[in-house]
Amino acid sequence: MRRWLLIALLLVLGMLQYQLWLGDGGWRDLQQLEQRVADQEAENVPLRERNARMAAEVTDLKDGLDAIEERARSDMGMVRTDEQFFWVPGVAIEEELVGINARSVVRPELPDE
Repeated sequence: MRRWLLIALLLVLGMLQYQLWLGDGGWRDLQQLEQRVADQEAENVPLRERNARMAAEVTDLKDGLDAIEERARSDMGMVRTDEQFFWVPGVAIEEELVGINARSVVRPELPDE
């Protein structure tokens, strides 16, 4: 009788160990889940940095006119009324900037070579 009880207890212990190490929600699943969490954290780092930069830019745009002016100059090629814009032949500029500032930019004709 004791022998059968010992065998039954060892069998139950073996099944519990199997569940712990190899079953659903066991050690292997925990390792895989921890790996997925680490991968997601690594993926989130650049996104968090980007969000912080964008939040700083939004704050800067709300608070200061300098940031708005800088953005208008860099993105849209804006020129203030008290400034002169000189276009130098041979220096590449974006075509859309020329189109935006068509009133203030005169594109000289390049001689044919």
